[in-house]
Amino acid sequence: MALRLLPFRQYSDNDVINLYANQDVDESPSTNGNGSAGVLVKVLSGNMNKDIHDLIDSSYLGKTDYPFLGADKYPTVPLRCKAATTGTAVIGVTLRQTVKNDENGEKLIYNPVKRDELQAVLSGQAVPVATKGLFTFSEDAYEKDSNFAPGNLAVISANAGKLSGVAWANTSGETIVGTILGTGNRTSQNGQSDQFAGTGTAQYALVQLDCSISNTYTA
Repeated sequence: MALRLLPFRQYSDNDVINLYANQDVDESPSTNGNGSAGVLVKVLSGNMNKDIHDLIDSSYLGKTDYPFLGADKYPTVPLRCKAATTGTAVIGVTLRQTVKNDENGEKLIYNPVKRDELQAVLSGQAVPVATKGLFTFSEDAYEKDSNFAPGNLAVISANAGKLSGVAWANTSGETIVGTILGTGNRTSQNGQSDQFAGTGTAQYALVQLDCSISNTYTA
């Protein structure tokens, strides 16, 4: 699965928002896109005057123009979030992947058990977004450079949905979302494959996230 979050995490359910559907949708569990878990998101659409759900025409349902069919609509959440970038207020990190199909190309709308096993939600469904807590991010979730180091601030990258690091003394117009607590590497050992080893340097990072402080700070 294209999960940018590793298993160790600490957060309260009181700090999770379950209102927004992710505008970005991954094609399959292996797609490492902005529909993945571990993506930092912003509010895209927050019109509370809309109904609690929209009924739309969607190709995701397959063929919907059968004769004598009155209506065949797909329910979606009208409130939307999207991967955040530099200079935007961040609401939190996605805890599940928003995905259309399983690894065999079969639509997950027809297999809710498989969907839950993949820790996923469907296109248009609300995705849980954690606003604060401790999270372990894989190397796909942040900019892997010398600035992403323990003790530095975690800020939003110019690459949508990703984190970057910056020393406190060097902050200027950065969207601060937390503190980098530690980094490390996961590798396969003793002939045993590490499921979360990732690729390249197999780096990971523990970040204390608090998106309530996500404002633009100028040194």
